[in-house]
Amino acid sequence: MNVCGYIPESINEGQGLRAVLFVSGCRHACAGCFNVESWDFEAGEPFTEEMSAAILQDIIDNPLLDGLTLCGGDPFFSPEECTAFVRKLRNLCPAKNIWAYTGFTFEALMRQPKLRELAELCDVIVDGKFEEERKDVSLPFRGSSNQRLVDVAASLKRGVTVEYVLR
Repeated sequence: MNVCGYIPESINEGQGLRAVLFVSGCRHACAGCFNVESWDFEAGEPFTEEMSAAILQDIIDNPLLDGLTLCGGDPFFSPEECTAFVRKLRNLCPAKNIWAYTGFTFEALMRQPKLRELAELCDVIVDGKFEEERKDVSLPFRGSSNQRLVDVAASLKRGVTVEYVLR
């Protein structure tokens, strides 16, 4: 897996103050995507154990962070590597929440075991492809009106997709 960026503190990719990891690689090819450079699976640099450890330490050392957001590209095109990283973060910082952006729908994630495993480690998933004709800059934390903020725990508990309510 490659990563094409890391932001130690952001308020744009989820609620609260967040560390953001941009995972390289996406096959959705959404027209109007804000991060076309991230589609290339070779973009950026390899996500080494050293980089993983440094980012985890960065998150541990910042008491102001609410959590981590996985962006891209699409982290669900690298599910094994992202799952391993998020598991480490969950073990080290159980109070931090995890958001992830994906062009897959939540329902599609639930049908594929490797994708489901990563999804179940997340608190909120912003799902669905960006649709340029449905672009809406007034929506918090998403770019088009078809995209949803999915409350993962509530969705798993109820067996239906439940939208996350911003607090």
